[in-house]
Amino acid sequence: MPKAKPDLLQGTLDLLILNALQRGPIHGFGISVAIRATSREALRVEQGSLYPALYRLEEQGWIRAEWGVSDNNRKARFYSLTAAGRRQLAVEVSHWEQLSSAINLVLKAT
Repeated sequence: MPKAKPDLLQGTLDLLILNALQRGPIHGFGISVAIRATSREALRVEQGSLYPALYRLEEQGWIRAEWGVSDNNRKARFYSLTAAGRRQLAVEVSHWEQLSSAINLVLKAT
C-alpha cells in the first residue's frame, strides 16, 4: 500500500529549510509549519530530522540562531540566513532544478 505522504529526497531538507528562512527569522517549529503549509500539507518535517539539520546548517555557517520569545511567550531559538546561506540557497535551487529537469526527461522518454 502506498504511503500517504512522500518522504523527502535525501539532500532536499537543506533546500527546504534555507528557502523557509529567506522570508526572515523563524523558530524551528515555525520552519516545519512553513514547509508543510507551502507544500499544501504534502511535506512534513519531523523534529528528529529538522533539528539535526538546523545544527548542521549552523555549523556550516549558512544559518545563525538567536534566542527570542515566540508568539506564545515561550523562549525559542530563532534561525536566520547568513550571507553564505543565501549563496548556498542559490546553489541548492540550481541543483534541484537540474535534478528535477533530468528526472522529467527520463519520465517523458518512457
